[in-house]
Amino acid sequence: MARRRLGFWRRLAVILVKALTTPMTHRTWSGMEHIPSGGGTIFVANHISHADPFVVGHYVYDAGRWPQFLGKASLFSIPVLGPFLSAVRQIPVHRGTADAIKALEAAVAAVKDGQTVIIYPEGTTTHEPDLWPMRGKTGVARLWLATGAPVIPIVMWGPERIFDPRTRRLRLRPRTPVTVVAGPPLDLSRWHGAEPTGAILGEITEVIMLQLRDMLAEIRGGAAPALYAPNTANHSRAKGQL
Repeated sequence: MARRRLGFWRRLAVILVKALTTPMTHRTWSGMEHIPSGGGTIFVANHISHADPFVVGHYVYDAGRWPQFLGKASLFSIPVLGPFLSAVRQIPVHRGTADAIKALEAAVAAVKDGQTVIIYPEGTTTHEPDLWPMRGKTGVARLWLATGAPVIPIVMWGPERIFDPRTRRLRLRPRTPVTVVAGPPLDLSRWHGAEPTGAILGEITEVIMLQLRDMLAEIRGGAAPALYAPNTANHSRAKGQL
């Protein structure tokens, strides 16, 4: 990406985000060598806080790529913010509606055009009590089957110290420790050319979420739990693992 070609709005976004994240975080970043310097790329990340889009966006930008998120459509209807998000090439997601397919189509088009897309496979901040990953949704699997682009896992730990989704407490303290790690592209070759059946989509999604979980365990230390299944009646942890 040639940063001199960002244009006014994207350059303004960089200034605003870095003005927030640079003094507020003490960053430990690694794995940028796994991020392709060009070509369509799919980033998948764990989602632990409303603060982490700023962190992962900063990380991906400093790795040389433009961070393009799939975001809630409701954000795009907010005056000033909505037009700004559109101007900096973010993609609205109309969850639970017939328009949801438009987000996938836009993401496919972006990746095929050589751009990057950042996806939180869980679809929301994790509901797991200790902020471990939940079982994911199948959108990223559909995107990969439609594009075949590299899927780069990114995990982070620390943004929850800025905003904890469990308590909804905001703590703006300078130099909050934040760790972000990117891994090598996931090997999904066994499903190359497969039809997007429910079983196939579930298998791909499971591999993605387990990789994010295991990478997060390397940062946090200790044994990782099974993927959390928030939709079960008792919110118990899912037992099945690959």
